[in-house]
Amino acid sequence: MSTRDIYLSFFMFTVNLHPDDPQYTEVVVGHMKKLQDIGYAGFDLPVFPNGTGDPQADVPRYEKLRKALDAAGLDNVGLTTNVATTPAYNPTSLKAEEREAALAYLKSRVDITAALRGTIMAGPVLFPYNVFPTLNGKPLWSDALQDWLRPRYDIAQPLFERLAEYAAEKGVQVAIEPVDHWETPAPNMVRDVLDFLAGVRGPQIGVCVDSSHVVLGSSGPEAYLRDIRDSADQRRLHYVQVSPPDRGEVADSWIPWRPFLEPILPVYDGPLLIEVFNAIPAFLDSLRLTRRKFWIPGEDEPVPGVPSAYEVAEEGIKKLRSELTALNAT
Repeated sequence: MSTRDIYLSFFMFTVNLHPDDPQYTEVVVGHMKKLQDIGYAGFDLPVFPNGTGDPQADVPRYEKLRKALDAAGLDNVGLTTNVATTPAYNPTSLKAEEREAALAYLKSRVDITAALRGTIMAGPVLFPYNVFPTLNGKPLWSDALQDWLRPRYDIAQPLFERLAEYAAEKGVQVAIEPVDHWETPAPNMVRDVLDFLAGVRGPQIGVCVDSSHVVLGSSGPEAYLRDIRDSADQRRLHYVQVSPPDRGEVADSWIPWRPFLEPILPVYDGPLLIEVFNAIPAFLDSLRLTRRKFWIPGEDEPVPGVPSAYEVAEEGIKKLRSELTALNAT
């Protein structure tokens, strides 16, 4: 267990890799090489919408990034992608033409994942992230929210069947991430995703389990055990993320290490992703971050008394490895 591949989310540094910018690609290469030295086997890369209305145009941009990584000696680095849907690309829209646009968008993100030689595309790809529904200007919650969600879940299932077929052709697994109710209206829990996937044939579309969302949005330890067992039995446990509830440092956080990892490790052999949301502009409002930014070497001036992004990453992987070793010894 302690030799399992551990990846780091690039949310530590950015939400936009700017794959057309050779100077920023050099920055990305520098971060990856330093983090490889620390012990990371791979990275989860955010795939940012280009806003042009042509999502497929992004594919050659990320092909260029992969070639640049290979040329820099990073041909052995493992990559996964983080993708979110948006109001412009909404698989749950009641309008058929909007769902078709969402499918084209998601297929392009699968293509990008394959172009990067990644095998996992994960994230909140069902309902648009951080967009809360309203009726007559008032937010919907509780029963009203669940009633609003139901037809939209149903109408999205055929789209995800088509996406599953496409992803299978490309060798990519799609992992829908349930995100806690502080960040997005649905799905919030692993069971929500499994219930949705009951109407989607084939295991190519699965679930991404994140410790932060489990703690903030789970029904409890018994439900969690059942959800992990069912995900594994259905061959839908596609990605596992280790992230504290405050999305900050892993080394000293309220992660229930044994209850979280113990059911997962015997049934999941993929990489474990450490996900830290640094206090970069993209996250300040959506996550309401109050802590100081982990300063980024080469980009920020050192801040006395504040750990660097590299230090947080190094302490995080040490902590995760120690927990894996402890579980392996019992």
